[in-house]
Amino acid sequence: MSEKNHRVSRRQFLNYTLTGVGGFMAAGMLMPMVRFAIDPVLKAGAEQDLVAVASVDEITNEPQRFDFKVHQVDAWYESEEPRSAWVYKDESGNIIALSPVCKHLGCTVNWASDPQNPDKFFCPCHYGLYYKDGRNVEGTPPIAPLDVYVHEVKDGTLYLGAAKPPQS
Repeated sequence: MSEKNHRVSRRQFLNYTLTGVGGFMAAGMLMPMVRFAIDPVLKAGAEQDLVAVASVDEITNEPQRFDFKVHQVDAWYESEEPRSAWVYKDESGNIIALSPVCKHLGCTVNWASDPQNPDKFFCPCHYGLYYKDGRNVEGTPPIAPLDVYVHEVKDGTLYLGAAKPPQS
């Protein structure tokens, strides 16, 4: 093979050089923008802090609804999000805090709001039922029990954290 067949012309050399330099410049400008857009997604989610909800003296054996707010950070947006919990003491005096979100389609359940089922949580959207302890009634739309809030009692005050599926 001769050298003449492998030579690069001046025009090809400038074309390759300008394309390479332009590619590096474009990458240098785009990488910070991509990093800025993706960075919040890559951050580990912070565990929700415990929030004071009620005095332990207010909690009875009958489920009561307590409303509270949690500080939430979504990427660059910070807000106070309203939440609710159904809280009661069981037969042994342990505090139970249930999420009011139905596991069927996310509607809000209420305690004893259905006249035919006065001792159950009732979801009015699709007639879902839950027992007092949060277990779903067989044969009704919900497919899982209500989530249970992580809770702690300090100095006579009930603090709630994130709602999690119950441990089986």
